[in-house]
Amino acid sequence: MIGNSVIKLNGVDIYQQKHLVLNNVDLQISPGEFVFLIGQTGSGKSSLLKVIYGELHIANGEGQVAGFDLRKLSDKEIPFLRRKLGIVFQDFQLLTDRTIEENLEFVLKATGWKDKKLISTRILDVLEKVGLRSKIKKMPHELSGGEQQRVVIARALLNDPELILADEPTGNLDPDTSEDIVTLLKQISQSGTAVLMASHDYHIIRTFPSRIIKCEGGIIHQDVTI
Repeated sequence: MIGNSVIKLNGVDIYQQKHLVLNNVDLQISPGEFVFLIGQTGSGKSSLLKVIYGELHIANGEGQVAGFDLRKLSDKEIPFLRRKLGIVFQDFQLLTDRTIEENLEFVLKATGWKDKKLISTRILDVLEKVGLRSKIKKMPHELSGGEQQRVVIARALLNDPELILADEPTGNLDPDTSEDIVTLLKQISQSGTAVLMASHDYHIIRTFPSRIIKCEGGIIHQDVTI
């Protein structure tokens, strides 16, 4: 990895279909850094995240994420890149017909874990980190919105990612619960996992002072103050 950055983009142009969304993007995020990503709807936030997790290819420039070269990223390599990332969306995308334990077990098995004892230990470990070990046998509908989002964060942590991408993770939550979720994400970043969190919530952004990058006018503005 160049210069020990989890994300390193240099002169990257980002397109959706043939439409240039973001121009000449330079971005560097280090291990353990917590960064807010802001910008109006349609400003390119989601497109930037899609480039980082390999859904959009870069047309030009240079990009590295978690040691993978985005210019050379083949479709076969994308699952391996994503194992180094944890992704948290605002809609929880939990499997509603399975317990919390089964939701997490499903992800581990899908990413190549086979040893039942190791699977069980890892599930308990991530649930401990998000304060939900006692809810392991519950179904998603038995949990509050905040608890469900904690499960999603636990799921994101399963493969010990270098980076968590959180796309509006507090979008469906009340203010107090939102603060709890961001506190948890900040704690995760302090243990060495970088966190890039897209948010519209200026109250949250002011409550948790961090580096801010902004998508506006087709470019990325670094180290913005609000």
